[in-house]
Amino acid sequence: MIIHHVFFWLKEPDNAAHIAQLKNGLHTLAAIPQVKQLLVGGPASTEKRSVVDNSYQVSELMYFNSLEDQAAYQEHPIHQAFVQACSQLWSNVLVYDMAVDQ
Repeated sequence: MIIHHVFFWLKEPDNAAHIAQLKNGLHTLAAIPQVKQLLVGGPASTEKRSVVDNSYQVSELMYFNSLEDQAAYQEHPIHQAFVQACSQLWSNVLVYDMAVDQ
């Protein structure tokens, strides 16, 4: 299994309409057949600690069955349309991909 975790920093971090637009766009990715589960949200109001980074505005977490499925997702037209529609909203994106021990 592959877990794909993406963090987005917006050009206008306090713009609620842009946050909603990005979250709505991310939710469209659930229609890609290779995506087994999709979670979308923002920073939690957890305890402030030096190891916690809550500077991002939006994050998505996806589960895939394989590296091949994750690669197919990257090229899927729905993903490409999402990037085209929303990429002007963010100033930075950080991705963490994890291979789950079985």
